[in-house]
Amino acid sequence: MRIIVFEAEPWEQQVCSDLLAEHSIEFSSELTIENASNYADAEIISTFIYSRLNRSILEQFRHLKLIATRSTGYDHIDTEYCKEQGIAVCNVPSYGEYTIAEHVFGLLLAHSRKIYESIERTRKGDFSFKGLQGFDLRGKTLGVIGTGSIGQCVIEIAKGFRMEVVAFDVNPDRELANRLGFEYADMETVLKISDIVTLHVPANPKTYHLIAQEQLALMKDGAVLINAARGNVVDILALLDVLQAGKISACLDVLPQEVILRQEEELLHAVERQPDNAGTLLETLFADQLLLRLPNVIVTPHNAFNTREARERILQTTADNITGFLQGKLENAIVGVGKQEVGVG
Repeated sequence: MRIIVFEAEPWEQQVCSDLLAEHSIEFSSELTIENASNYADAEIISTFIYSRLNRSILEQFRHLKLIATRSTGYDHIDTEYCKEQGIAVCNVPSYGEYTIAEHVFGLLLAHSRKIYESIERTRKGDFSFKGLQGFDLRGKTLGVIGTGSIGQCVIEIAKGFRMEVVAFDVNPDRELANRLGFEYADMETVLKISDIVTLHVPANPKTYHLIAQEQLALMKDGAVLINAARGNVVDILALLDVLQAGKISACLDVLPQEVILRQEEELLHAVERQPDNAGTLLETLFADQLLLRLPNVIVTPHNAFNTREARERILQTTADNITGFLQGKLENAIVGVGKQEVGVG
């Protein structure tokens, strides 16, 4: 059986080899339309979020039975195609709620205390603090959109800072609210009263541009928007407008076109694949580039998940997903298959 693991760093390759010692594992860089045919006979592949598993790539695989993504999100995979072809898809549903929550507060503190600007100034030998005045987190209202496992950890940390918390979720957990000491409200209210708004929802058709022009207009002047979820949850063009107007600030770990930003050649392929959408694609990419240069924006490279401990947990769950599949047990399934198709080893 051919098992290919894409986008794994050298240390991850060693961990994978140890965890799946009974199997022969091959490693490669990102999976692209150009190299997909090299792995056409693979039966199991494991990728991260930068390998875009669209139909044109997946059609290259003639014997594929399982995709084990090393992520919680799976919007980079054409799950409809997988359903059509009987390809199982597994994810890592939980690996670092507090890892991402800690990054959220790293972003917020970097903004609230102007840490990046302070470091850059002192590196130049300038120890003045003019223009570096920040603001306290204590007493501020934090609006949390999505109170799943990550949102819950964010609330717990916020309480340590003595912040007030108000939250929105399509399925409010009243017991959780009572235990952690926060209130639920409708999203309009959360946006209106919060000093900081942080997003913790999955990427799906219902959350696409969840925060757009109408929602941004509701936010307080001087408020902060934090997005460590997925880039397309926010309408980046609408966000650019309010940021350029100075209405709010933003701390972003994700951007809509972050994959394309990583490689110029990927832009060309994206335009080729979506010629009817090329204008919007280029406009969004241009907005991403502008955001990187605005003084009231902090951007990190989709790095919230990236601690050694979290990545080790990701690898362990991925190995368990693969092993379980080979033993006839489909775990953490996003796309399932019939029992007769499971256990191909």
